[in-house]
Amino acid sequence: MITWMQRHKKWLIITVWISTIAFVGAGFVGWGQYSYGDKAGSVAKVGNVEISMGDLQKGYSRLYKQYNEMFQGNFDEEKAKSFGLQGQALTQLIDQALILNLAESYDLTISDVELLNKIKLEAFFFKDGVFNKEIYKSSLSRNNLSIKEYEADLRKQLLIQKTLKLLPAKPNANEDAIINYVSNIADKISYKVLDNSQITIDTSDEKLKPFWEIRQQNFMTEVSYDISYIKNTSGVKKDALRSFIDFKKGKLPANATITNANISESTNIFNKEVFKKISKLSLSAPYMKPVLIDDIYYSVKLEKINPSISKTYTQAKELVLPAYIQEQKKTRLLELAQNSLATFKGKHTDFFTQTDINIFPELDTTDTTDFLDKLFLSQKKRDLITLESGKIVLYDILEQKMLTNTQENLSISRLKNNMFTVGLINTLKNKYKTEVFIEGL
Repeated sequence: MITWMQRHKKWLIITVWISTIAFVGAGFVGWGQYSYGDKAGSVAKVGNVEISMGDLQKGYSRLYKQYNEMFQGNFDEEKAKSFGLQGQALTQLIDQALILNLAESYDLTISDVELLNKIKLEAFFFKDGVFNKEIYKSSLSRNNLSIKEYEADLRKQLLIQKTLKLLPAKPNANEDAIINYVSNIADKISYKVLDNSQITIDTSDEKLKPFWEIRQQNFMTEVSYDISYIKNTSGVKKDALRSFIDFKKGKLPANATITNANISESTNIFNKEVFKKISKLSLSAPYMKPVLIDDIYYSVKLEKINPSISKTYTQAKELVLPAYIQEQKKTRLLELAQNSLATFKGKHTDFFTQTDINIFPELDTTDTTDFLDKLFLSQKKRDLITLESGKIVLYDILEQKMLTNTQENLSISRLKNNMFTVGLINTLKNKYKTEVFIEGL
């Protein structure tokens, strides 16, 4: 079961998140403590859609319940952690938010009638075979959900389903035969796995500095602002405005305190909203009207803008080093693979198909899936395949044959729908900005 789930993880996740939100009666499963950014009420924002902590908790709970059912009640927090369930839940919510942004761009909505019709089909709200409003209310109450909250979530899921139905995912008459043909090709190969542990990198300044010199524009300082500001601690806006006018005219009382500071995005002493306002000031219009922060009014004057410049080698070295190591390992590993390809001597396998993911003990299921997908698309008898993890597999096809199995349980329609959905999600990621405010996932 675990092997199958890891093999089909990306399709499983898509299938799970496009299903309706039947979490009533599931209960909620918690997790450990995490630190948050400035937006305590949101864990992420995708385009115009914000993802709340409550959304994440419910998403995690639903995933936990579904995995627990798959494991027949033997799923626990340790397994949840090994499967990265918290990250999966957030990924699902981000993907959903991408679809919701798309739906908004096309003015797609779910009417009250559509919502009501869906609710009245949910069997856990039935009594004597028909929808019962009192059971509906009590079921939500037992799960600490308000009607408004539940219906808002359900409306989102229905909108996602409506949007995805626009995908052209119907199979044609020849695709069943094609899938069966491809899935019955079996190979016997010789192979060798290369990884970064076989590579040693010289990280001396003599090697590192030239790497930095041609990439200085990638290691820049932040734009910073020299400012001066005054505070009004009385919390009365009228007094703050009066002080602001005196500040602009240079007529502050002798005992008034003007504070100087240098701020950037990472050294901001205010909140994000105030910093954004300061960043829009100019030397020709340098004053920011009083803003209230924790019962104190701040009036700010922009004194100087310090533009972004290339960091010195010393300043940038800590950031340059991992980038250098990553690039050098990738380059050196590829050189090793290319130089070894013609003469390598590897392990021999038995015949295997594209679904045999336990054939290579040196690779985990993700790497194996990646390798098999690329191997069965390759036209070369002897070649190298670079995996997404960075490993490289040298291979030589020794024999091929056709099997006679029939993929009776493979749904071409579902497969195409999943493929279209994955492609759509990847496209939308480039269209809508994603900000994650939660750390530790």
